[in-house]
Amino acid sequence: MSAAANIVDWKYFEETRAQLGPGFIKILGYFREDGFKSLEKIEAAMRASDTVALIIPAHTMKGESRQFGAEPLAKVAEIIENRARACVEEGRFPNELVPDVVKLRELFELTLEMFDEVVNPRLKKPGGGFGTKGVHNTGFGRAQR
Repeated sequence: MSAAANIVDWKYFEETRAQLGPGFIKILGYFREDGFKSLEKIEAAMRASDTVALIIPAHTMKGESRQFGAEPLAKVAEIIENRARACVEEGRFPNELVPDVVKLRELFELTLEMFDEVVNPRLKKPGGGFGTKGVHNTGFGRAQR
């Protein structure tokens, strides 16, 4: 998993999974839905130069990301939230956040791919076709390699 291994704190992810029990998959689904909605709102706010509209979706993404151990994603969302709050006080739009908003989408999509790989390994297609040894699901939501 190389550099991508630092995208999710798997220990924290598994602790959250254990705490939520059977509701975990449902809550993870909400994370996916809310995350895409938050991204759309953040990107729309950037296009509209609406500083205030950046704050709540970035705050939402920050909190939900931390719930699942996605700290790098939470940190980028926090940067967007904090810079937007400061810019509201300064009375200006934070154009400097464009690279962070791009990074937010990239991290969110990568994070979802990693979650999917662990929670539903059948979504990951083995490279060799029929008969290729891939990831085997040996327990509900637990991938063994």
